[in-house]
Amino acid sequence: MSVMNTRRRLIRTGAAAAALGLGTLSATACGNDAGTSDGGKVDVVAAFYPMEYLAEQIGGEHVSVRNLTKPGAEPHDLELSPRETGQLSEADLVVYLKGLQPAVDEAVEQSEVAHTAEATSFTTLEEHGSDVHGEEGHAEDDHGEDDHEGHDHDHDHADTGGDPHVWLDPVRYAQIAKGVGKKLGEADPDHKSTYDRKTKALVKRLDALDSRFEEGLKKRTGDTFVTTHAAFGYLADRYELHEEAVSGIDPESEPSASRMKELHAVAKEDDVSTVFFEDNASDKTARTLANDLDLETGVLSPLESLKNPKKQDYFSVMEQNLSALRTALGAR
Repeated sequence: MSVMNTRRRLIRTGAAAAALGLGTLSATACGNDAGTSDGGKVDVVAAFYPMEYLAEQIGGEHVSVRNLTKPGAEPHDLELSPRETGQLSEADLVVYLKGLQPAVDEAVEQSEVAHTAEATSFTTLEEHGSDVHGEEGHAEDDHGEDDHEGHDHDHDHADTGGDPHVWLDPVRYAQIAKGVGKKLGEADPDHKSTYDRKTKALVKRLDALDSRFEEGLKKRTGDTFVTTHAAFGYLADRYELHEEAVSGIDPESEPSASRMKELHAVAKEDDVSTVFFEDNASDKTARTLANDLDLETGVLSPLESLKNPKKQDYFSVMEQNLSALRTALGAR
């Protein structure tokens, strides 16, 4: 039983607990918990930024959220110490995305934490990035349906078999938000109604963001955009765009000479204007390709991590992504 659950049980004993001096004992226990920064708050561990954002927005004042991935760091490269792995067992809830960070997947399995919110269990995964090898790899999606519950769809790519970048599609991100809200309510039943209310408010904002992307990209002169790695497949599918990536889903993979030759042909045929690189990664490959083809360069953020969380958040960065795409695709 976690310290958080122990504390709730002691609080419910009221005057009897006070008479026995257990209230003081409970407070001391919370103060010594490595995962609780403020006594009484739900201790949530988030694997990387998009999971942290959901926990903070839905949990509000009732949660204390720790992000395992430092601002500006590459989530894929995360490694955990034995101490950090051990601390997961003390958390009230772990929010993560299976398949993105192997170290987190292993730590969660070892910790046997009581409550987890695993993002891919709330939505569908698709295969993306196969265009890097000259194949068609984008699956059809059900844009516009009111039902956003992931369990109502077939999981063709169960567990870790698909593209993990689901948060870049506001609709799928809303599905995950609902799942996280539900799991928070299970970990902390006393504030379930608050989590339900905040989840609905966040989903409403994500629906509005989806509408802004839909409207903002409707009147455009092109469909194809080029990125340094295939992180934007879900976004492309959602708004009927076509992503061409220098490398595949793995940002560390090196493009072949034949792939660069293909991109030259695609850029000319589809009248591509811009090569995008990521804000947390090197722009060397993007600038080389852009210089070869006399194209512009721009930034699209995969939102895996933020360099300055105090000045940015999910919505502000997604709005920047929308603006960058509108410019590159000639949207009016």
